[in-house]
Amino acid sequence: MTSARIALRDGLSHWLALVRAPGIGPATALRLLARFGDPQSLFAAGPEGWAAAGLPAALHAGLRQPEAEGIEQDLRWLDAEGRHFIPWTDEHYPALLREIPQAPIALFCQGDPALLARRQLAIVGARAVSRPGAETAEGFAAELTRCGLLVTSGLALGVDGAAHRGALAAGGATVAVCGTGLDRVYPARHRELAREIAARGVIVSEFPTGTPALAENFPRRNRIISGLSLGVLVVEAAPESGSLITAKLAAEQGREVFAIPGSIHSPMSRGTHALIRHGAKLTESVHDILEELAAQLGETFAPPPGRAAASAPKLDPERQRVLDAVGFEPTTFDRLVERLAMPVDALCSALLTLELDGRIATAPGGAYQRLAAS
Repeated sequence: MTSARIALRDGLSHWLALVRAPGIGPATALRLLARFGDPQSLFAAGPEGWAAAGLPAALHAGLRQPEAEGIEQDLRWLDAEGRHFIPWTDEHYPALLREIPQAPIALFCQGDPALLARRQLAIVGARAVSRPGAETAEGFAAELTRCGLLVTSGLALGVDGAAHRGALAAGGATVAVCGTGLDRVYPARHRELAREIAARGVIVSEFPTGTPALAENFPRRNRIISGLSLGVLVVEAAPESGSLITAKLAAEQGREVFAIPGSIHSPMSRGTHALIRHGAKLTESVHDILEELAAQLGETFAPPPGRAAASAPKLDPERQRVLDAVGFEPTTFDRLVERLAMPVDALCSALLTLELDGRIATAPGGAYQRLAAS
């Protein structure tokens, strides 16, 4: 990359070069910017100025020889409509995100970057989410959207995808924070979801184009999810999971942490129960979230007027008895046989009908579980 190319872009290429400089993380980059004022002056300072600023000699190479090909790729990506670059010094850089330790020095965005200034609530949880868990995430996201909050998540499978879909289904926007460059979608099966979010919301990443889905990038991504938000709601989580990392980061950033309890028999409840034991707010409804955030949200945020729920068609007595026997805890087929003392073929038929009607779902291990809406 030549200096003429940098000047041509009025400093944009300098920013991109700083984002791509190997070994220079957010804290170091912000310290250098505080000393030199802007990326152009930083690069112009040269090795002598960098050394005087305390930058180790081992990190000088990335500033002396910026990654020309990668910067050109970033510039080509940014040339397309609806794509934006928001550096630390830009007035549109999210104010809440500025407050966190190790805040990214810049954000790549696709969609409407003005949404990042809105008040947000993050919803995260297990990738291998149960069907009831996915419905819970989607339902909370829809209700929070109707209340005026913007739902933020990480575009992952499971709870993240359900949260994004719930917000969109409620007619709102949503924020997706990615752990890759925005020239690719991960996971690939969320390509259509990402397209819809970019059209109606905004997709965000601190990583430049070409960055693959590396394992170490996702914990970094998580601090942005929590950093953009007033609080984090965890729906389902295993004891060791990225969702708990996000909750831990949220607590360290001074954000509220909410957790939905679940069955004591489900491994996906152990993470949320651990959060509750350590101070997260036990959450059963959107009201619990709004109540906790009332001082920050003010009176304008409130649950919408109650809507009469559509009543499900009444079941015949036999299927109602099977539904009641299934219950909301995962229940095995053998246990149902014991409880109901009915012929196996009749039980199989009733369970199939209830599943097709959306009243029950299969749980891990082949068990059955009643859905909340049934």
